Amino acid sequence: MSLPRPYEELLSEVLVTEEQLKKRIPELGAQISRDYAGEDLVLICILRGGVMFLTDLMRHITIPHSVDFMAVSSYGAGARETTGQVRITLDLTMNISGRNVLLVEDIVDSGNTIASVLAFLESRQPKTLKVCSLLDKAESRQSEVPIHYTGFVIPNKFVFGYGLDLDEYYRNLPFIGVVDPKKYTPPN
Repeated sequence: MSLPRPYEELLSEVLVTEEQLKKRIPELGAQISRDYAGEDLVLICILRGGVMFLTDLMRHITIPHSVDFMAVSSYGAGARETTGQVRITLDLTMNISGRNVLLVEDIVDSGNTIASVLAFLESRQPKTLKVCSLLDKAESRQSEVPIHYTGFVIPNKFVFGYGLDLDEYYRNLPFIGVVDPKKYTPPN
């Protein structure tokens, strides 16, 4: 297996800067803290893309909360488009019945995956179920899903960095970049 190219060779532009992330995430944390003051709150993170966002977000949520994780799959290796088939590959470890649940996601694009996850979680009878997404690619929406907390509305571009991968690499970048389609070839 060959090593990936430096991200600079695949980047067409920085869409959301590190400074913008450092400003917006504390704002989201403060809003969530106000909205759930005095309430029991569970943050559920969709792995793996949402981890970086969750980690920074929970530092700015000032009320007590618990955290759990799920992993779902709807993309093939190197795919830029969802397959439409959503599989739960890692389920929750805690009972969410009767609890306020905030689903923390890195990006909502077509809405199909998040709609399936919401239906799955709703079947477990939480008190409330809301979505917090760092990125909302609203113009590519196929399934309408409620996003209660949004970091940034972005155009329909192929993005990576700050938790979002490009062929399982570059999640560690402190910004969100756009892939240059002229320089990127998906793996076979």
